[in-house]
Amino acid sequence: MPDAPVPGTSRSTSATIAPNILRYLVRVAEQAGVDLRPLLDRVGLDPAVMGSAALRVSYRQGSDVIRRAVELTGDEHLGLRVGAAQHLTAWGLLGFAMMAADTHEDAIETGVRYQNLSGAMTVWSARWEDAGYVLRADLPDPALDPTVAVFLIEEAYSSVVTLTRLNVSAAFAPQAIDFAFPAPRDRGPFDELFGCPLRFGAPGNRMVIPARWAHAAMPGRDPITYASVLDVLDKQTASGRDQQDLLEVLEISIAQSLPAVPSFLEQARRHASSERTLRRRLAESGTTYEAIVDGVRRERVERLLRRPELTLRDIARQSGFADVSALRRAVRRWHGATPLELRTGLLEREASMGRP
Repeated sequence: MPDAPVPGTSRSTSATIAPNILRYLVRVAEQAGVDLRPLLDRVGLDPAVMGSAALRVSYRQGSDVIRRAVELTGDEHLGLRVGAAQHLTAWGLLGFAMMAADTHEDAIETGVRYQNLSGAMTVWSARWEDAGYVLRADLPDPALDPTVAVFLIEEAYSSVVTLTRLNVSAAFAPQAIDFAFPAPRDRGPFDELFGCPLRFGAPGNRMVIPARWAHAAMPGRDPITYASVLDVLDKQTASGRDQQDLLEVLEISIAQSLPAVPSFLEQARRHASSERTLRRRLAESGTTYEAIVDGVRRERVERLLRRPELTLRDIARQSGFADVSALRRAVRRWHGATPLELRTGLLEREASMGRP
């Protein structure tokens, strides 16, 4: 029986993330003399698409672009620079709500509550602890490529400090920050940006915010506006959940059907919908049926490549490709590598993580 994704774990293929990080990444890369547009085109994010306010990209698309951008720029602190380039206005209504909140703590709690609308690629949580008000950033996939993982944590805390200085006070500094990744070769950019004690190789990622800064009043606080915007955000969140449920159901349906791929008409019938309505709902989610099929096939190929006993012919057949040539073309489009090169990289990565 074909492997199927578990409901609730399909973030890697579903179009669920507002591409705010990618938009700032493009700007920062341009300043470094690197044009990321060909890379974005390759993953289906041309300039017209990137300019859409309704656009949602997959976690996998975002990770691929970040990984390649770090390689192209050669900037090991690219995450710090992308975070430091941001403004709350890029977060749309969520940013507006945070600016209208009563205190800095309220603004952070609002950001955490509606983080899925912000384009965040980390999982945020915040609470009071003995050390102070602690803001934690976790990775949704512990096995994430280390280059992408470091970028995301750098970007996460860099953006928090930058936005706090822009919207609360330029004098803001955390009490301390822990990073789970190893110390970089050059700590200078970290010390300069954060201006607080730093610990690398820590058990987790956390920023400790002093109580006086957590309780600081937001300059733009407005209770009436804040409540009104939260009402709109609640409706957006509910709509987003409906869209995500649809994407997950389609992914599971496709995965269970491989190597055959259900036609779009067949999927519409399965969901008691017209083709036009289903296509519209996917467009509202920022994706297409073809993109979902491509994502499911990609995950299947990557899973099968981790099994050395399978030939490329076996993998092509189980993933729904007509032949090995079609498989090679798809892998080249996804990764810029051959299937055998990708297999080697995947197996080496698993070996370095101590996986059997």
